[in-house]
Amino acid sequence: MKVLVDAFGGDNAPLEIIKGCHLCLQEYEGLTIGLVGHRHTIEKTAKENTIPLDGMVLYDAPDVISMEDEAGEIMKSKKNSSMAVGLQLLAKGEGDAFLSAGNSGALIVGATLIVKRIKGIRRPAFSPVMPTSLGPVLLIDSGANIDVRPDMLQQFGIMGAVYMENVLHIPNPRVALANVGTEDHKGGELQHEAFRLLKQSGLNFIGNIEARDIPAGACDVIVADGFTGNVIIKMYEGVAKELMKKIKGMFLKNFKTKLAAALIKKEIYELKQYFDYNQYGASPVIGAAKPVLKTHGSAKAETIVTSMRSVIEYTNCDVIGQIADRMAQIKDEKEESGNA
Repeated sequence: MKVLVDAFGGDNAPLEIIKGCHLCLQEYEGLTIGLVGHRHTIEKTAKENTIPLDGMVLYDAPDVISMEDEAGEIMKSKKNSSMAVGLQLLAKGEGDAFLSAGNSGALIVGATLIVKRIKGIRRPAFSPVMPTSLGPVLLIDSGANIDVRPDMLQQFGIMGAVYMENVLHIPNPRVALANVGTEDHKGGELQHEAFRLLKQSGLNFIGNIEARDIPAGACDVIVADGFTGNVIIKMYEGVAKELMKKIKGMFLKNFKTKLAAALIKKEIYELKQYFDYNQYGASPVIGAAKPVLKTHGSAKAETIVTSMRSVIEYTNCDVIGQIADRMAQIKDEKEESGNA
């Protein structure tokens, strides 16, 4: 498998990206990496840090799209950026998948307009996996689509269920709609119509879910518009960060608490790992016609390694093909029902 990697995406590029790619080649058998970015800088950084570039194919891209750039610039002034060139290479079949830690908005625009969408899918969506007390939960969408229509939310539910079935091997995943209450009538016009469509979709739709029930593992797929989903995941990350900070402060308070911490060191480490985003790999842009995945903007080398695992699993499980088949089936069912 050949994975194209944005060498200049994220806060710690290119050094941590190059380090991570080198570790990936040691970790995953049969992997080839296409490193996309300013060739001279990549080679210089690798040499200065004694990182071998064996197993990596370098693709020169003179520009960088920053976190501050407008998303649409990937198709305009930044069409020669590492992200844009990587997506162009993917679209041409030069690689099997693309991974970036860069500008989220630009990645969505590029995935939609360069790589294109799965036939029948209206909008690709960000789909991070989050921890709960009963196992992982997929949140779709977490920020790609602020304004959505009910049929898009129905498609998010379908795509999320296919992902959980094929990648995380959860049979008949429970799909829920993020809302302000669990009752069927809660929410506005968007939620009411999306609720109706999800109920008719053939999914294991369990109804509405409130944000407070997510950490308890109340469902396997959370369907949300991008605004709501982004608020959920940012709050999730923020609470986890502050909770760990409070726990650390409590155990470092005095000799007695330090002794207590030493006695449960393993359990503290496990709790920290539970909340660590590095453990959950990269988030796929579900709905793109080829595998495009986004890892954390502050990704370091270890994050790239876990993200590469997500890339490989997502690609090998043919989630895209499964979604395409499902959309074709839905289209056929609608046509049959219209002709009946």
